[in-house]
Amino acid sequence: MQKLLDHINTPKELRLLDQKDLPQLAKELREFIINIVATKEGHLGASLGVVELTIALHYIFNTPEDQLIWDVGHQAYGHKILTGRKDSFHTNRQVGGLSGFPKRAESNYDAFGVGHSSTSISAALGMAIASRLKGDTKKQHIAIIGDASIASGMAFEGLNHAGVTNANLLVILNDNAIGIDPSVGALKQYLTNVKKETQKQDNIFEALNFDYSGPIDGHDINAIISELERLKTISGPKFLHVITTKGKGLKQAEEDQVKYHAPGKFNAQTGDLIARTETNQPPKYQDVFGHTIVELAKQNENIVGITPAMPTGSSLKYMMDEIPERAFDVGIAEQHAVTLAAGMTTQGLIPFCNIYSTFLQRAYDQVIHDVALQKLPVIFCLDRAGLVGQDGATHHGVYDLSYLRCIPNLIIFAPRNEIELRNIMYTVQLGLKHPIAIRYPRGRGVTIDWKQPFSKIEMGTGIQLKKGNRLAVLSIGAIAKNVAKAIKNCQTPQSIAHYDMRFVKPLDESLLHAIFKPHETIITVEDNAVKGGFGSAILEFASENNYKNTIHVLGVPDHFLEHGSVNTLHQSIGLDADSLTLYFNKTLL
Repeated sequence: MQKLLDHINTPKELRLLDQKDLPQLAKELREFIINIVATKEGHLGASLGVVELTIALHYIFNTPEDQLIWDVGHQAYGHKILTGRKDSFHTNRQVGGLSGFPKRAESNYDAFGVGHSSTSISAALGMAIASRLKGDTKKQHIAIIGDASIASGMAFEGLNHAGVTNANLLVILNDNAIGIDPSVGALKQYLTNVKKETQKQDNIFEALNFDYSGPIDGHDINAIISELERLKTISGPKFLHVITTKGKGLKQAEEDQVKYHAPGKFNAQTGDLIARTETNQPPKYQDVFGHTIVELAKQNENIVGITPAMPTGSSLKYMMDEIPERAFDVGIAEQHAVTLAAGMTTQGLIPFCNIYSTFLQRAYDQVIHDVALQKLPVIFCLDRAGLVGQDGATHHGVYDLSYLRCIPNLIIFAPRNEIELRNIMYTVQLGLKHPIAIRYPRGRGVTIDWKQPFSKIEMGTGIQLKKGNRLAVLSIGAIAKNVAKAIKNCQTPQSIAHYDMRFVKPLDESLLHAIFKPHETIITVEDNAVKGGFGSAILEFASENNYKNTIHVLGVPDHFLEHGSVNTLHQSIGLDADSLTLYFNKTLL
């Protein structure tokens, strides 16, 4: 039996359907998403939750002339399938395939590229103001934002501005009480009260001059269509509150919304996860952080943990379970997280502020002005540093060494393995006069027996991992694994020395002098942008000390890398072990 979805390649075909057939289309669209994501992996729960809303938006609005902006974009799979990408959806997040997020270069239905949260209202408002300036008062601009994202500061900035404009803007709040982890904060409680009809205060969105409607059932497609039809006739800023269930239509995804946000492979018929063989494997770096901070916090009552909305992803959840009064999920609020940590240090606390590398970019001003300028010893733990894989360009943590290295008073450390991560965490809580950024990668490390007794690390020191008489390779962080394997496979491994510099700032200048004098050629290797990163620091050292050695800088090239497995991406830029072996051999010729 042929399905309705088989005939729909763009919203034009969707709009030819009778409204009574849309619930059947919603069922088929859910099945399509489940069947693909079950084998190809990706973000599942968010897209399942907005199937009816997605269909209704494209049914009522004249997309792409009317513009949809999906906040973050985790929930945009249904949108992609309905807008000409159904036949290629199986390539989602695969090398050379569709992006996991809306992307302007991919489709004219993707009005704005996203990947980080809370940008949709500002972008949609900018488009709406532009339309009005051009004399187009009919074009619709719709921002679809979740209850976790709307609590972020930037979303409020957009709402605050929009409320004093006459822009043709519709903000749709997709309220499912969860982001990746459950939503937190006073706004979440306010929205809960609204849903329970116990909210006695004035409506916060009406107070910001929005025409508010809702809350309505986000899975009642007829109710959504009716309300969207009405809102099309109203001018100025409008706000529609829609209640949805994340993971709707897959029992397990509804019951375990955190795990099924991005569940990996699962059985499409039963919904059960496909178990991965993880016996006797090294731990994930995030779990080393999570278990170690609990261990240290039990010994030091001044230690606190902070994460902006990523307790599961950062593994701060372990501390939240065991010492909840000293572990804080502040929601999607990186700027607040940094300055909160700064305030805590002034009162003698020792905050471990765990933020993904790519998300710390959102709090750059706070790192400089609120932390480094005041020499406040905040401990930044930057998870997901380096290339992160299928999430692609918006999530690669390949700029932190560059954007942090120029900041005075800031120490930068990159552990090459789990034991080094434990030891630096132990060291910094003993007493620190400056802030420090500790950056480590996504995924598993290299050490099975990682719970070793703590050992203090001397600040600003590197170490020699291997002796060699001709070529010196300097690495920083976990990329040392690829370097060590590459050297082992070289034609003359005895010719190559390997150093783990550990600190990008301050550099171990004593060690560098000892390296530069006997080695004519130096190669630096980092999983960070080559512009302004670790290699640049070594070049600066050589220039300042008038060294004439030949220096090769290897790292992430000066363009945005798209999605693909970490191994594939390393191969594409020559940072995998095999590519490094060839490079080292060639350099020795």
